[in-house]
Amino acid sequence: MKQVIAFLNELYRNNDRTWFAAHKDEYLHDVKATVEHFAAGLIDGIASFDDAVRGLSVGDCTYRIYRDTRFSPDKRPYKQHIGIFICPGGKKSGHAGYYFHIEPRHSDPDTGAVSGGHFLFAGLHCPDSRILHSVREEILYNGALFEENIAKAEGFTIPRENMLKRIPAGFPSDTPYADYLRLRDVCLERPLSDDELTAPDLLERAVAAFASTGDFCRQLNRAVAYALEED
Repeated sequence: MKQVIAFLNELYRNNDRTWFAAHKDEYLHDVKATVEHFAAGLIDGIASFDDAVRGLSVGDCTYRIYRDTRFSPDKRPYKQHIGIFICPGGKKSGHAGYYFHIEPRHSDPDTGAVSGGHFLFAGLHCPDSRILHSVREEILYNGALFEENIAKAEGFTIPRENMLKRIPAGFPSDTPYADYLRLRDVCLERPLSDDELTAPDLLERAVAAFASTGDFCRQLNRAVAYALEED
């Protein structure tokens, strides 16, 4: 993954079409090919403990590096990160799954603010309202299991930046799981260092880490399946 990190660092400093065109072969051979090979191994590894992802292709789980800038004030043409999202039905299915994120950290020269960072993610990011409602019902009625599954996830924590200020309408405020009901992203995260990302046993470590979140994702996907069946 060293060449992937190096390329993303250069892209951060040169996010324009002229630079990318001059380095497209490097992207295709040193970055895209490396990521796709890793993604194939990750799909197989996750399928060993979550049979619902078996049979997915690399294309089902990876993303184009090109940004859609039509409706964004940010006109940089290329993403400055690379992601792999492995979930039942593929990345657009709406199911909970396992996400691997590669993005070097950078400091803004003017403000000193730090952005980026590699991480592992398990769960749901910005689910639509019907799925989120079903997940909240699952948490309300099976909160003890939800907490057990969080505790099984080794090194993962629940990000709490994107939470409602109040309990959503229609849910009780006196439940011991009230804080979880305020989540809009129902997920777990675990940071990765550059050293971890470039370690020779990265794939084995990533699969083992994701395996500890398997029960968490399966519980969420039970709620997702219920919401989708209601359509």
